Amino acid sequence: MTGATKPGMTHTMPMRVYYEDTDAAGIVYYANYLKFAERGRTEMMRELGFEHSRVFAEEGIAFIVRRLSADYRGAARLDDALTVETRVDAIGAATLELDQQIRREGATLVALNVLVACVGRDSRPRRLPSGLRAALAAAGQLPVSSPPIVQKTP
Repeated sequence: MTGATKPGMTHTMPMRVYYEDTDAAGIVYYANYLKFAERGRTEMMRELGFEHSRVFAEEGIAFIVRRLSADYRGAARLDDALTVETRVDAIGAATLELDQQIRREGATLVALNVLVACVGRDSRPRRLPSGLRAALAAAGQLPVSSPPIVQKTP
């Protein structure tokens, strides 16, 4: 069961490490943590009423990872019970900056900072849907900022 986001709270998604997630030694392969984080973000959005498939079908908007950093602090192993915690740090015009922690028994194994961008069917930036902005504000997922929709990369 996932935990809905409340003011000042973090969305939590429990999960289990399966054989397919590990290498020959039974340790989670590093790239699989990115999949775990994606599932946590997706479930947070779903609980807010913004399922990715419906938002794309109805509004022509998709959410993509624009930038990500990961700090690997420990290893998960086969059969471990983990939690993926997701918190919105900033809401921009077309972006969400997220803090995600993948934990085992309260200890952070991987800390991620993720910038998710909102794009249209043409892959060009689009403003976050106003309903999503309102749902995040109502859930206490603040602060709201207004950075430029597109940031130039050198």
